[in-house]
Amino acid sequence: MYPTHLTGTYTIDAAHSRFGFTARHAMVTKVRGHFPVVEATARLDAANPAASHVRVVLDASGADTGNPQRDGHLRTGDFLDAATHPHITFTSTAVKHTGGDDFEVTGDLTIRGITQPLTIPLEFTGSAVDAQGLHRAGFEGSASINRKDFGVSFNAVLETGGVMISERIALEFDLSAVKNA
Repeated sequence: MYPTHLTGTYTIDAAHSRFGFTARHAMVTKVRGHFPVVEATARLDAANPAASHVRVVLDASGADTGNPQRDGHLRTGDFLDAATHPHITFTSTAVKHTGGDDFEVTGDLTIRGITQPLTIPLEFTGSAVDAQGLHRAGFEGSASINRKDFGVSFNAVLETGGVMISERIALEFDLSAVKNA
């Protein structure tokens, strides 16, 4: 299926990866942001993708949308409650090859202490040995969640009848995984 040299344990390179999110604001535009990585590891099995495993820990207090006032509000109990729940975690429960370079990674996503199942379609974007001799594997994907499923229900009604913040949140993943020696 895939070259056997891809099999191994990897660390997600936080400097070359992005764990992003997008929400509709005032129902007319999008606000984009990302979370810093605390820890992210993967065990890839090229011959048997079902034996692969992923674990990601993100810093909820590091939510960054490029607006310090908004970011501060995201950290409060209205949204992420980062003081009580400092981490967002994802731990895979299944990895499935769906054809070509496409995979589905299913696992448990925990936000604000609430765990929900999530399936993330991921595309393998390639592998390379970089200038430092490190073996890298790339993946991209996205999924969508309802923030209310994680206890994030804060909102404001607009005078036009809509709401300030969408319930649906898009999650976006651009991953560069470095094979451990």
